[in-house]
Amino acid sequence: MFTSPSILRSTKGYSASVRRLQEELNRADAVLIGAGSGLSAAAGFTYSGPRFERHFADFKDKYGIEDMYSGGFYPFPTPEVYWAWWSRHIYYNRYVDIPKPVYSELLELVRDKDYFVLTTNVDHCFQKAGFDQQRLFYTQGDYGLFQCSQPCHLKTYDNEETVRQMLAAQKDMKIPTALIPHCPVCGRPMTVNLRSDDKFVEDAGWHRAARRYAEFIQRHEGLRVLYLELGVGTNTPGIIKYPFWVATAEHPSAVYACINAHEAYAPPQLGQRAICIQRDIAAVLSDLRK
Repeated sequence: MFTSPSILRSTKGYSASVRRLQEELNRADAVLIGAGSGLSAAAGFTYSGPRFERHFADFKDKYGIEDMYSGGFYPFPTPEVYWAWWSRHIYYNRYVDIPKPVYSELLELVRDKDYFVLTTNVDHCFQKAGFDQQRLFYTQGDYGLFQCSQPCHLKTYDNEETVRQMLAAQKDMKIPTALIPHCPVCGRPMTVNLRSDDKFVEDAGWHRAARRYAEFIQRHEGLRVLYLELGVGTNTPGIIKYPFWVATAEHPSAVYACINAHEAYAPPQLGQRAICIQRDIAAVLSDLRK
């Protein structure tokens, strides 16, 4: 559909783009939010820099890990070290408060609209901010869930109590062997419910959310939908970015908006139905509420 490799960046000034987006929010019959890691970064859940240094300086010194993202792929030497890393990673990105009110400000913008959220984030920030859980589809998993590493069955398990125990008991970047989680069915090691390969468990809750998302799309076919993309990068563009472009192109009443601190763009085929704002998401959401 998009034959040109060129992209469209907003040529309007920042204030004009914010006013246009405010108007489209008011006019929209429905708002479909597509959220990537840039939204959580804007809320303070950064994976590098001072926050990483504060919580993972020992792992950086010993293993040369430079940020939380790359640490998630590191081949740790033992399960005890692996879970020392992951219990910290999960705790600080799932069970602590969000530093900035970005998610709550987003909720205030759409609270009275017919909205739905499609997100690749796994940090539970939408739920903690008060978004309706029946309007959320977090496609890539949840830091708060364990699954069998095989997996031998399609079920996930809440991990908060176990993660807190690991965090409290770890010493010298190791947890006690007795705290290593194992599948209650087959006895194999557990892992975090994150999509990284074909072993990711799509449990019953995941499928219910997928159906609600499909129903939302079907219910608003042909209506004035604002496709609001926030902080989505290029790691998995096929989940949010490309489908939003296609849906906007196919429906003349739809509008696509992209807010991103680094890369805010759209295909030129979308023309005036694209709003691209390359600015800190927290600042834009604050200005939209004025």
